[in-house]
Formats: sequence, structure tokens, C-alpha cells
Amino acid sequence: MERLAQNFFQFFNPRYAASRHQKRFSYSIRYKVYAEELGWEPSSSSRLETDHCDDYSHHCLLEHIRSGDVAGCVRLVVPSADRSDSYLPYQLHQIPNIESERLLQTHPGDIGEISRLAVPLHFRRRANEAGKPFILDSHNTNKIYTEEERRNFPNIAIGLYLSSIALVDLCRLKLVLVVMEPRLQRHLNRYGLQFHKISDDFELHGKRALFELPSSELTSNMPDDIRLLYDLIKQNLAQQPWQFPGNNLQLHSNETL
Repeated sequence: MERLAQNFFQFFNPRYAASRHQKRFSYSIRYKVYAEELGWEPSSSSRLETDHCDDYSHHCLLEHIRSGDVAGCVRLVVPSADRSDSYLPYQLHQIPNIESERLLQTHPGDIGEISRLAVPLHFRRRANEAGKPFILDSHNTNKIYTEEERRNFPNIAIGLYLSSIALVDLCRLKLVLVVMEPRLQRHLNRYGLQFHKISDDFELHGKRALFELPSSELTSNMPDDIRLLYDLIKQNLAQQPWQFPGNNLQLHSNETL
């Protein structure tokens, strides 16, 4: 049961991006993935992909321990109750037939949205020959990943999702939303993240839909090994320095971050 968590923390470390410098790592990865690789966002001389929601988002990075490279990023958007110009990313799209009593009944300041999850290309590639290092840059030995490291690359995405769920929990939100492919939702179900579909499918770089997960179900369906990994990720993030982008996010008096 502990093997998944041990393997994960042997190679990766979740990092809360509190400083402007740390957030630039996230923006840079997003640009490489969404603009350069996928062509979903326009090119920019800054080589950073940002939007209005970043001003009131919590950003999380996943560090590859041995190399120090950033293996992925994700953000949790939490609009501030004090900002009339804040919104959730899903509201920018014409999503058909959204039906959710929870969404209607939950105060906007208690809702977050997971978005902009991105993993660099070299952390998504697998070598054709087992047992040989995968050399990405022959001039830098830090860019050589062993077969054991590459076997754990699929854990990057689930680690980022669990990190974002931990942020939801730490922020005491009541509801979290995400726009994703229905097939991704089926994949996350196996890890106990049982998001509920609340809209019809729509086109956004492929078939997408809007999903929700109430706070009461964040961890209740997780298998034991995933729950252990989640608890360790949450503990790790809770011990790091935080910067709260929204005035509505307050720590409880018995908590220290």
C-alpha cells in the first residue's frame, strides 16, 4: 500500500508556487505545452502563458528531485468575493446545459476550478528500449532519466491532480470544478476522484464537459494507496509558505502553513 507513495516521493516533490519567480516556472511550462506544442494559445515574445485568472489562483509545481527540473504544473482558481472582475475559467466558454444544484447554492467564494495542468514533453515520453537512459540533452547529464524514473512519469499527472485537490481541502472550499475530457474523468474515477458531469459535451480542442466534486467527496472514494499519497502531498503542501491571492481565503487559527 505504501509503495506508490514511496516511489512518488523518491522522484517528485510538490511545491506551492508562492513567489513571482516560482510562478514563472508554471507560466513557462504552460507556454511550452499550450502554445508551442499544441498550438492552442498564441505565440508570445515573453514565452509565458498567463491570463487574468492567474492573479487569484493558487499555483502548484511538481519538482523532479534529482534534476531539479519542474515536471508539471497546475493551478486552482479561486475568485475573490471582494473582486467584481474575478471569474472562473469555465465561464469564458459557451458550455451547454449546465445543471447543478450545488453550483447554484454555493457561494462564489467557496468555489474553485482546477485548470492549466501541464506536463513538459520530455516528462511524457517513454523510451523504446528498457534499461537504457533516455537522453534529452547530451550536453547535460541532469537531463538523463533512468528507466526507473521513466516508469514513474505516469504518476506525474495524478500527483498534480492530488496536489490540486489538496489545495481545495486546505482552502476549505465547498466545491471544485474542472473542464476536461469525459475519458479523463473515467480515468480519474479509478483513483477515487469521482467528478460528476454537470453539462453536455462541447467542443474545446476536442470533446469536453464541465464536472464538479463537492468537498464531502474529495477523499471519500480514494483507494488506500491513493489516500496515503494524497495525505502525504497535503501534509507537504501545508508545511510550505503560502501567499493568498484572494482576501476570502483565511487560515484557521489552529493551522500553520
